Amino acid sequence: MRKTLQQVLAEYGTVALVVYLVIFFAVLFGFWTAIQAGWRPESVTGSVGSFTAAYIATKLTQPLRIGATLLLTPFVARIFDRLRPRPRL
Repeated sequence: MRKTLQQVLAEYGTVALVVYLVIFFAVLFGFWTAIQAGWRPESVTGSVGSFTAAYIATKLTQPLRIGATLLLTPFVARIFDRLRPRPRL
């Protein structure tokens, strides 16, 4: 899967990086919000802060986030190309 991610990054560049980072921060914020709302993962001890627990949970989802990046990047790139203004000749 790593080789495929490198190929996607080489082909789509910034778009792939932005898609990955948006997914990363959405998952991180989602876990942090859930922990703040009272959800407690079983593997996290009481001494770990909520942000640290959210980061650990986010790191555990990395294979899923990479897969989502591989699936979403081509679609996002097409949408970006459609929305980008074309230069007039």
